[in-house]
Amino acid sequence: MNYLTHLNTEQNKAVNTVEGPLLVLAGAGSGKTRVVTYRIAKLLDIGVNPAKILGLTFTNKAANEMKERIKTLTQSNVLISTFHSLGARILRESIHHLGYKNDFTIYDEEDVIKLLKACLKELDLVDKKMDPKAFRGLISHAKNDLQSPDHIDESGATTQIEKVFPRVYARYQSHLQNYNAVDFDDLLYLTVKLFSDHSDILEHYQDRWDFLLIDEYQDTNEAQYAMVRMLVSKTNNICVVGDPDQSIYSWRGANIRNILNFENDFPGANVIRLEQNYRSRSNILDAANNLICYNDNRYEKKLWTDLGEGEKIKHYTGNTEQEEARFITEKIRYYHEQHNIPLKEIVVFYRTNFQSRVFEDRLLFSKTPYVIVGGISFYQRREIKDILAFLRMVHSGADYISFARTINIPKRGIGGATIEKVRIGAAQENLSILDFCQALIRGEPLNTAIRLSAKQKQGIQDYLQIIHELTRIHQECSLKELVTAAIEESGYLKALSDDPETFDDRKGNLDELITKAMEWEQDHENPTLATFLEELSLKSSLDEAESTNDRVNLMTIHNGKGLEFTLVFLVGMEEDLFPHANARGSHSALEEERRLCYVGMTRAKEYLYLTNARFRYLWGMGRTQRPSRFFREIPTKFIEKIRSTSRREQKPHVEDEFIDEIDQTYPEEGKAEHFSTGDAVFHDQFGVGVVQEAYQGSIGLSYKILFSKDNQVKNIVAKYAQLTRL
Repeated sequence: MNYLTHLNTEQNKAVNTVEGPLLVLAGAGSGKTRVVTYRIAKLLDIGVNPAKILGLTFTNKAANEMKERIKTLTQSNVLISTFHSLGARILRESIHHLGYKNDFTIYDEEDVIKLLKACLKELDLVDKKMDPKAFRGLISHAKNDLQSPDHIDESGATTQIEKVFPRVYARYQSHLQNYNAVDFDDLLYLTVKLFSDHSDILEHYQDRWDFLLIDEYQDTNEAQYAMVRMLVSKTNNICVVGDPDQSIYSWRGANIRNILNFENDFPGANVIRLEQNYRSRSNILDAANNLICYNDNRYEKKLWTDLGEGEKIKHYTGNTEQEEARFITEKIRYYHEQHNIPLKEIVVFYRTNFQSRVFEDRLLFSKTPYVIVGGISFYQRREIKDILAFLRMVHSGADYISFARTINIPKRGIGGATIEKVRIGAAQENLSILDFCQALIRGEPLNTAIRLSAKQKQGIQDYLQIIHELTRIHQECSLKELVTAAIEESGYLKALSDDPETFDDRKGNLDELITKAMEWEQDHENPTLATFLEELSLKSSLDEAESTNDRVNLMTIHNGKGLEFTLVFLVGMEEDLFPHANARGSHSALEEERRLCYVGMTRAKEYLYLTNARFRYLWGMGRTQRPSRFFREIPTKFIEKIRSTSRREQKPHVEDEFIDEIDQTYPEEGKAEHFSTGDAVFHDQFGVGVVQEAYQGSIGLSYKILFSKDNQVKNIVAKYAQLTRL
């Protein structure tokens, strides 16, 4: 293959650097996917066995696209996987070395919360301040940092949740193993533990793959980093592609130091910069380059393009957020009708989810179709999860969470207390949930006595009959027939008919699930129920973000990573909104906000609008807003200030200049209780927290509070917060 005809000079260097550690600094729109694809093609071209190559990325969509490109290019099948799918693959083969069975179940978020509620009840910690979601967040952070329950440091615990966390974590993990289940974070955590505890198993996988390629390396967390370091420690044949300037996921564990320290981790590594951009006009790129230069923690690079200068970036300031939304809706219609830009090529990016409401109102009013990307996924809908839970019971009779979800579909009069007794009884008898129920109905001698009414006994017997029948169908029939049978045998459609208003929509979703099972079976050489359930557990709503319908996209900037649009609106660019108030006083947090702005700007191919409002309602109060500091960091030669053509907005207002010195007026401060550093407080929305600092902000007394619910520091305004002392 003649790579020179398809690649620029730097891309060609990256493709032809075959052995040893390689860091490819791939700027936005620089063709990194082509480089990864062609580099794998190069390895195959020089005789490397496809089975010796492993590619890792972060979404199923990206993995599937790369797999298809390689297949088209080389006619070879190479393993391209997400980190979590790789962990699931490894654990399916080797988890028995950790005391689990290989047919484990992967719990989703809802299952995890149910299990945590059960753990809290067992530990007598049922209290409204003991939020299961707070423990879920702490457990996730611990696993991503590779901390077992035994290694949690209690000495720094300041809140009740933090103090009891080690006990809850230990009980939770113990139950997961008893139920032969793992959560999403375990797919990495247990894989690293497997490698750490069993050097022979690690060596087996080191020998399986000689070449490792990783996309979006700047997004890796501690567990992913450890897994990668272990896998390549024998050969050092690792190629990572990424961009520190697009590292925007620290809130979910991503560590920018992983990519910044690559040359220290792999001495002698080659570093190649991909700086030619194939997406955006030069005005957009030059503005983004100037903005990101204000960050310290980065590799120096400068994006350029030969696509031409293009139009200047437009800056619009509305008097209110309603004017901002009205202006943007008018521009969307203008570009769609006058420039023939499809609506699906237009995006409105905002910093936080609550900002979507005003744009939804305007788009609905103007009858402009739109989609909120990152909404409820197909696989998160109730009816889909119910049927998948039946399938999981067929797959693993030990799955308590799926049992609890399905035992009363349809209603069988088996209450929460009885279900809990069944769970405890199964654990005490060392039986799976299904085997314990079977023994209970048969009247076999058990150490655990559970009184059941005649109706409950009949209900459990009917349930067992359904699962046994589905198990038979699973052994004899196709996956499509199994899904169809699960819907029919369970009487699910009759249960849905109790709500006639939603029946058609929910039945349509179930029909789609049957279609999914049929398509999935056709697309896989060795289709099994286990791999089907595993793939659906790993699905993300963002994997299905792109729609075939022509609709305007509304999304947070975080959800826009990796996408591109002809016309981009970056809205709400005001201090405390973007950059977010949570970034106050933190250099690293402010740098991430700036990277987020950079990512938003570099999604634009042709047209970019940056907008803000002078006045908006935030946290229930009207506020005079200051323009974002990011405006000052973009040279004015790249920006054109514009006003709306709408007459209703042609009213006197202050000059469009950056007015940090404006006197802001706010409601008079109420009699809020004062707190000191170290005080424990409770907030209705954020839960339990500890005051880190008290200070006088621009709108009065404020506190920096570390909340245990998400383990994040938030800047709270005293007069709005209604904090309660604990």
